[in-house]
Amino acid sequence: MTIAFTESEERQALRRSVAALGAKYGRDYFEQAARAGKKTTELWSEAGRNGFLGVAIPEEYGGGGGDIGDLAAVCEELAAAGSPLLLMVVSPAIVGTIIAQYGSDEQKQALLPGLADGTSTFAFSITEPDAGSNSHNIITTAFREADGWRLTGTKTYISGVDEASHVLVVARTEDARSGKLKPALFLVPTDSEGFTYQEIDMGIVSPEKQFTLFFDDVRVPAGALIGGEGAGIEQLFAGLNPERIMAASFALGTARLALAKASEYAKQRTVWDAPIGAHQAISHPLAQTHIEIEMARLMTQKAAALYAAGDVMRAAEAANMAKYAAGEAVCNAVDRAIQTHGGNGLANEYGLVQMLAGSRLSRIAPVSREMALNFVAQFSLGLPKSY
Repeated sequence: MTIAFTESEERQALRRSVAALGAKYGRDYFEQAARAGKKTTELWSEAGRNGFLGVAIPEEYGGGGGDIGDLAAVCEELAAAGSPLLLMVVSPAIVGTIIAQYGSDEQKQALLPGLADGTSTFAFSITEPDAGSNSHNIITTAFREADGWRLTGTKTYISGVDEASHVLVVARTEDARSGKLKPALFLVPTDSEGFTYQEIDMGIVSPEKQFTLFFDDVRVPAGALIGGEGAGIEQLFAGLNPERIMAASFALGTARLALAKASEYAKQRTVWDAPIGAHQAISHPLAQTHIEIEMARLMTQKAAALYAAGDVMRAAEAANMAKYAAGEAVCNAVDRAIQTHGGNGLANEYGLVQMLAGSRLSRIAPVSREMALNFVAQFSLGLPKSY
């Protein structure tokens, strides 16, 4: 298929509108909310009212009818403005995509409008204490009962549960304990009896928190099952490929912000009667970062286009490449921006040191760079597995 190297005028206009909204809030708003233990509810709500959160949800359910590339553009522009919304990666991207593709008509009508306008926020849980990248080891189990299902198990490093009305849970059905993973997906209300969660103490200062979840004989009705009981890997990756595309866009927005700060400082900071940006020791690393960002953006756009075209395996390959490239780009961007600022790079005033831990996370989550490299080695190069 042909991949365009320029975005449509509609997407460029979307970017401009989102950038204007992001500028209205900015990095100070985000930092103040995070340090005060507050949420970015005002930004989330306004983004929802403007149709930005639901841009990739079908029009018949209140969305914009676009694709994952449009939603990724929204995510990137908000991050570039200094007000990233992590739950965009989870709620409209992962959960919204899975429901739109595999939900029943009744589920779509009941759930998608709230996801589209931001009045509903859903979390997604797959990772377990003993099943991180190796999702085949998931032991959270759903037992069939006369009136529905009973879930038991534990999940960890799950984002935004305290803001969500429901959690989309990846579980095994009882007869799938052995053999290859055939996940079943259940939408569990966060106020369900037997469902509890505990915040994980993280070093990253962010409005969005991470949690360990406990399912102690949580009962849900038959209608909580999204898609088929043994839908398998295809249904799961309907959400995980968009997750990688969104994570890449999230990282790219942060990288753009770091580069913008470094470039502006390099123009204004004068040493020995010349702006420090005139020195190649400063200008070359920043130019290199610009190149890395642009390359990662192209791969992210390619992944989004392939996914929208329904080319699942090539989309998975490109999404892993994009996630890897963006993770490297943002880590380099923040590191070089701090170096450009010298000691000021570690001063809170300049807003870079706060990005350090978050940018480093891009090499780890939602999939580590090593697992992305494994996918490319095995799928693209045909190399044997080591696991």
